[in-house]
Amino acid sequence: MIIERHEIEKLATLSRLSIDEKTITDVTERLSSVLDLVAQLQSADTVSAQGIFRPFQVAQRLRADEVTEGNHRDEFQAIAPATDNGLFIVPKMID
Repeated sequence: MIIERHEIEKLATLSRLSIDEKTITDVTERLSSVLDLVAQLQSADTVSAQGIFRPFQVAQRLRADEVTEGNHRDEFQAIAPATDNGLFIVPKMID
């Protein structure tokens, strides 16, 4: 697929971009090559392609949900600058 120069100029106007002559030529060539690649990919035969294996289709073996770490809140709050009723007090960040 070929992109025409006037289409690039129209896109630049709609997006309120200032594009010089050399850039228009470069953008036209690059977009044309990208669209050619897309057309080439669309023409590929994918009917006989086999689907991708997804691990989500297999049942996951889950481990038992066991507590391995104790509650250290009191220890952490003992060294915190400010706490109130079991909560950490932090400076206000947003007005």
